[in-house]
Amino acid sequence: MNNGQYPWHTGIVATTFWVGEVFDPNASDGSQVISTYDSQWLQSYGGCDGVIIADTCETEVRTKSNGYFPTSMKPQQNPFYLDLPFDDVNDPHAAAIRNDVIPWANEAAYTSLAADPNSSMMKNRWVQITSRGQTCYGQVEDAGPGVYDDANYVFGTNDARPANSKFNGAGMDVSPAINGCLRFTDINGENDKVNWRFVEEKDVPAGPWLTIVTRSGVR
Repeated sequence: MNNGQYPWHTGIVATTFWVGEVFDPNASDGSQVISTYDSQWLQSYGGCDGVIIADTCETEVRTKSNGYFPTSMKPQQNPFYLDLPFDDVNDPHAAAIRNDVIPWANEAAYTSLAADPNSSMMKNRWVQITSRGQTCYGQVEDAGPGVYDDANYVFGTNDARPANSKFNGAGMDVSPAINGCLRFTDINGENDKVNWRFVEEKDVPAGPWLTIVTRSGVR
């Protein structure tokens, strides 16, 4: 950190994912029925974060009129969620280096987690995201896209590019709520870009992202 603030990551491709999405049933990370931090993510969240069409969980356009919340279900967790490519629980390399690379690892709230392989220092962390003149906030609730130990990009101070080469080199997936809040050009594309940085919860301003705050741990 510098003067109590985390560095910005600029011009990062952000794709969209949602709880209940299955984009590749043959891939170990191809389903959002689970997350790397929650083996029952779909149930924990309250169901499909979108609309069911022909027995498939699809995304939907989100609007300011209802705080960018889903229209067909009531979420039990924060609909403003995202992932970053550092899995500090299930990726062996990331787990091994997390105490050295995660900037808040030595803070009082996290020191007790250092030796606990079943606890995450990433889950529920807040992120500020800007795009197209909009600023929104969300919580880390999964890891990806494509890479799971990219400490240089996620925590670096030199605005490094993501190591991931899939999905147009995306460095973040965002939820439908964040997609709508940031006015992405596509509800499920690979061309929207964002600037982002970690922020402390106390610095998150009032907004629809605080309607429900996720506090559950790894399960």
